[in-house]
Amino acid sequence: MERLICVIGNKGGTGKTSITHMLCHGLGLLGKRSIAVLTDTAREPLSRGIRRYTPLDGRSPDKLKEIVARLESRPTWLGVIDGGGNRPAMDKKFYEMSGLVLLPFRESHEDIRTVRNDLDAFPRAYGIPSQWPTNPWQQMAAERTLDEMMQDYRPRLLDPVYSISASKLLLEDQVQPDLPTMLNNICRGLAWQVLERLNLPEDD
Repeated sequence: MERLICVIGNKGGTGKTSITHMLCHGLGLLGKRSIAVLTDTAREPLSRGIRRYTPLDGRSPDKLKEIVARLESRPTWLGVIDGGGNRPAMDKKFYEMSGLVLLPFRESHEDIRTVRNDLDAFPRAYGIPSQWPTNPWQQMAAERTLDEMMQDYRPRLLDPVYSISASKLLLEDQVQPDLPTMLNNICRGLAWQVLERLNLPEDD
């Protein structure tokens, strides 16, 4: 499905769930309708409340199949699957069924080694620097690490999603009516990158 995005990767703790909800929030800010699909059985589903997107529980195969079928009947909606970590068989299935694949990773050498393997395994996927440092000196160090370890993959890397404490507000069961401007701006930037990769205009 061209409008199905999966956020996957073998390593846990890279920010897959945060990226999923930040992306959906950003899509909502750009006027897009989207769903955030939970598939990680270690997490609990979140309430819709006043979110700009719809969280759905896809932790069972039957529920996930139903959600995908419903999404296919709504051609203007986008779906974002939170794939969870360390589930290679599921990652392969999500990769095969999705129009766009995101592989979040942090600036650690372990994360980068893992995401290089994932990028090799999933040649259509994009790496996305996640929870990236905001301190200028730490940013310089992180960029040097990318130059040393990810040079061959640079064309397949999205711009970093910077680490801000406000991102956890999207993972609360009930979100606040007014979220911080910095969070909104980062979410918009992420959503715009994804729309460009999907060749979808903002006002589609």
